[in-house]
Amino acid sequence: MTEQNGDLAFLPLGGTGEIGMNLNLYRLGDTWLAIDCGIGFSGNDTPEAEILVPDPSFIVERRDKLAGLVITHAHEDHIGAVAHVWPMLQCPVYLTPFAAAVLRRKLAEARIMDVPIHVIQPGARFDVGPFDIEFVPVTHSVPEAQSMVLRTPSGIVVHTGDWKFDPDPLVGPATDLNRLAEIGREGVLALVCDSTNVMKPGPSRSESEVRRSMTELVASLKGRIAVTCFASNVARVETIAMAAQAAGRTVVLVGRSLRNLDTAARDCGYLSGVLPFLTEQDVNDVPDDQILLIITGSQGEPRSALSRIAMDTHPNIALGEGDTVIYSSRMIPGNERAIMAVQDNLSRRGVRVITDREHFVHVSGHATGGDVQKMYELLKPQHVVPVHGEWRHLTAQAALAQEMGIAPVLLEDGDILRLSPGKLEVVDTAPTGRLALDGNRLLPMNGGVLAARRKMLFNGIVIGSFAVDEEGFVIGEPKVSAPGLLDPDDLESVRVREEFANALDIIPDELRGDDVSFREAAKTALRRALGRKLQKRPLVDVHVLRV
Repeated sequence: MTEQNGDLAFLPLGGTGEIGMNLNLYRLGDTWLAIDCGIGFSGNDTPEAEILVPDPSFIVERRDKLAGLVITHAHEDHIGAVAHVWPMLQCPVYLTPFAAAVLRRKLAEARIMDVPIHVIQPGARFDVGPFDIEFVPVTHSVPEAQSMVLRTPSGIVVHTGDWKFDPDPLVGPATDLNRLAEIGREGVLALVCDSTNVMKPGPSRSESEVRRSMTELVASLKGRIAVTCFASNVARVETIAMAAQAAGRTVVLVGRSLRNLDTAARDCGYLSGVLPFLTEQDVNDVPDDQILLIITGSQGEPRSALSRIAMDTHPNIALGEGDTVIYSSRMIPGNERAIMAVQDNLSRRGVRVITDREHFVHVSGHATGGDVQKMYELLKPQHVVPVHGEWRHLTAQAALAQEMGIAPVLLEDGDILRLSPGKLEVVDTAPTGRLALDGNRLLPMNGGVLAARRKMLFNGIVIGSFAVDEEGFVIGEPKVSAPGLLDPDDLESVRVREEFANALDIIPDELRGDDVSFREAAKTALRRALGRKLQKRPLVDVHVLRV
């Protein structure tokens, strides 16, 4: 890839052509800047992994040229991978006070103490290496979301992050329209813009409308009320708490991410008008008609508080006949089945489930098509580069740009877009991929460990074990274990065991002296013994004990 002095390029490694896992790179000359580093949630196509992280190998190989990582806001899909990926990057991190409060807690949990964190005030202008950056405050469903203005010798690039227009966002300032118009008058080469909600026409609805609607709804309900929302949406948590207080209800927070959010928000001066929340241990001290629970688990996460309540396995909280659960959130694509399963379990317990289909209880934090068109009018960019979304979202934004006479450039993860000099075009590709978070380690999705797990998940595993003497002849009876495939006592298990024993007996003598060769021959023997009856190809392993 050409790296000439003064030229400018953009490279998404995650979040363009998919939802979540945002990781973007800009290059000025031979210096790189990273923007955001987030996680994604696996869908039905990746059941072997719950949390995914973009593969940063491309920039890890160039980390001596990486000036820094800037975080636009504190959502998991923009900040959630920092604690896992930073040890590979080892660069300074720049972010606002609220995002820094969230990140410090994550780093402490991961026992990473040496990250150089630079706290930048919303709306400030600062330098990262050769990059001249300005934060422009925008409204989103988390405090202190910032768009970024990159001023370069080649022109101005605006990287929106996640944003919307809301004249009355309730927490934090409205998007700074005047500043955006001033930047537009400076001249914008390219707008790299969020596409998540662009297919919805017209302007965005306001958080203040949700607050009015939620207040009416909570006042009309009896019994226990539980509301589930994204933990990071401070304005929504405040909305729910205000609606509860207006109805004379005490608010209990349920779920670790909500408690962490509450601490970070109050440390940064948010939620000041809301009474302190109770913990789930206090839940039974408050009468049912005087309590409102805010609960994590709006996406059907199996270990979340709401999933456990729906299964009646939560240690402190039960919901049943006469109680209500309100979903003040949207379904992230890929999570539909998990969410419906939780809602079904709640309904089975007699709980009334209310979603945004029945009542106005949620508004997106992402720009609608109308918002995006207004952003084009303010910034007047020469080019639009849609990011943050699946292909249908990206092409929908490209169509909007075309309608307004602006040239769109469609990219996917790994495309290297030359922004200047000369024509904007994709000039190269970089390797991309996904890593699965498995406990505290990152594993490549196409690597051996997860490939084996996938095979076990769909085809099962069969393990043979036997002892041999010094010459390599079998002592006693071999054992075969096939959990999830064969019951130990059924006839098929007995047949497999016998055929495995017979096949071991005819392995040539010359293979018996070497453990590796003997084990491979034994694995082949076990596969043959399984035969065609199972109509599956399970993962096969053999343990040989030399006595």
